[in-house]
Parts: sequence; structure tokens; C-alpha cells
Amino acid sequence: MAGAAVDLTLCDADGNELWLGTQVNDTDTDACHTAGTAVPAEAAERRRVLGEALTAAGLVNYPTEWWHWSYGDRYWAYVTGASAARYGPVTRAGF
Repeated sequence: MAGAAVDLTLCDADGNELWLGTQVNDTDTDACHTAGTAVPAEAAERRRVLGEALTAAGLVNYPTEWWHWSYGDRYWAYVTGASAARYGPVTRAGF
């Protein structure tokens, strides 16, 4: 809604997507959760690497979707304790 979220995964040097336990935008199962326990060790390690890199850049993860990260939206403000979101819905005069 605010354009402040992205869905991300990891790829190898040739651009091949690495397995992180589920497909991006998979159905809601325990394996979709960032800290899900039904994930192979290799996928869990890749999620950890992805999470450390994106957290260091200031993004926050939506915990039921390992691939969903945001910066500046309402959820980001809530998680980080910011006083307000940096981005919100775009409105147009007259609507």
C-alpha cells in the first residue's frame, strides 16, 4: 500500500534462486514463517544470512513470510519503535 515492502530471496552468482525452504509467496505453513521449524538446516542458514543483511540495512521482516521485508511503512515503525511511518498511502485530491 505504501510501496515500502519488498519480497526477496537469495540467488547464486549465476542468478539461480537458492532454496530457502518454500517458494516466495507460498501458502501459510510453518515453513513459511521466518523462524519456522519445518525448514531444512541449509535453508534455515540461508534465511539467517538474508535476515542479517537486510536487518543491517534497516529493513524489518514480517515473521510469517520469510521473504517479506519492509522499510518505512507502519509495520516497520511499529517494530523499530519509530514515532511514525516514513511512507503511507498515496492520496489524490478529490477522493
